[in-house]
Amino acid sequence: MKTSEGIEKAGRGRRILIAGGGLGGLTAALALLRKGFDVEVYEQASALGEIGAGVQIAANGTRLLQDLGMNDALERIGTNITGKEIRLWSSGRTWPLIDLGATSVERYGAPYFTLHRADLHEALVAAIRRLKPDTFHLGCKAVGCKQDGDKVLLELEGGAAASGDALIGADGVHSRIRQALFGADRPKFTGCMAWRGLVSVDQLPSTVTRTGGVFWLGPGAHIVHYPVRRGELLNFIGIVNRDDWQVESWTARGTTEECLKDFEGWNDDVHAMVRGIATPYKWALIVREPLTQWTVGRATLLGDACHSTLPLLAQGANMAIEDGYLLARCLEAYADDLQAGLESYQTLRLERTTRIVQASTDQLGRNTHPALSDPALAEQHIAKEYAQGQVVNDRYDWVYGYDATRVAIP
Repeated sequence: MKTSEGIEKAGRGRRILIAGGGLGGLTAALALLRKGFDVEVYEQASALGEIGAGVQIAANGTRLLQDLGMNDALERIGTNITGKEIRLWSSGRTWPLIDLGATSVERYGAPYFTLHRADLHEALVAAIRRLKPDTFHLGCKAVGCKQDGDKVLLELEGGAAASGDALIGADGVHSRIRQALFGADRPKFTGCMAWRGLVSVDQLPSTVTRTGGVFWLGPGAHIVHYPVRRGELLNFIGIVNRDDWQVESWTARGTTEECLKDFEGWNDDVHAMVRGIATPYKWALIVREPLTQWTVGRATLLGDACHSTLPLLAQGANMAIEDGYLLARCLEAYADDLQAGLESYQTLRLERTTRIVQASTDQLGRNTHPALSDPALAEQHIAKEYAQGQVVNDRYDWVYGYDATRVAIP
């Protein structure tokens, strides 16, 4: 295995297989390689890449990427947003929510970045290849796994297989590794669907915020948007109470006309953003009960494979990054007993990720409350649920302030 100078050797070449090359799987791969483990990533796509969407990396995620040597990349590809604000769906009236500029560093110890998901993915791939150029195996779809003594076998579509000392299922919400370990899941439709797209800021009126994150709140729908790719693009996500679209896919195309209809009567700034989206995509919001067990023997799960999260706290990617980082720490601590390391990782992550899943689900009703249809009631609702100070602090401090570099390994 090729590694750079100064890399720790705790892993002593133990081979770790990772099924899935998303942000969580890549974070795990980078963290494990830096600790001397041999890592093989099996990705079903024929080329490495990510879909064109934004991602918010809060202080609890950025401090880990910084610790993994990614700070220069984050500064190069990310946007340091000033904070978040609320706007009312009809009038566009604005309320400040939380300062995430200098305050994020002062309060939580790390900055808050918004990024194009593909840019972050590319930067992680490059960092991994600098440590081990042949880490990735493309066109390799995981279909299952088997265990035999001190080895685990990753089964691939077409009959091929790979053998390793441990297996990480980072293969997303439809995880075949999860199914192999625990059987079929029971997805439940939330009654909501989401629109997403990217807009060039050059197409937008000056009244659309370009430097921070914005929550538009309305009865039965809400919108989140924030800048990505150094502020050149705006990432748009609009969530609507609709039960006629139940396809859980990020690549299903909709139309501008359909999206505009879902936000009929909303502020002109919203319509300007929707019209600026070249291709609006739509996906159904599906929830799954968080697993109470992730690990069986020498196989475990991370990210959406075990705790898929609604995009309401912007913590899905952050939880996957935390998973990958802490998995590496646990395997380092138990390098001579990988099964114990995986069990330690599960113990460490279960409570926090379950709480994040629940908090994200709770946010759905808060953002689309019926009171938002009346301006006077809307003001009362926003003052109660989004007041600056203790309400916001209680909601976000435990999320952003979590430091996975220091948490004790059980």
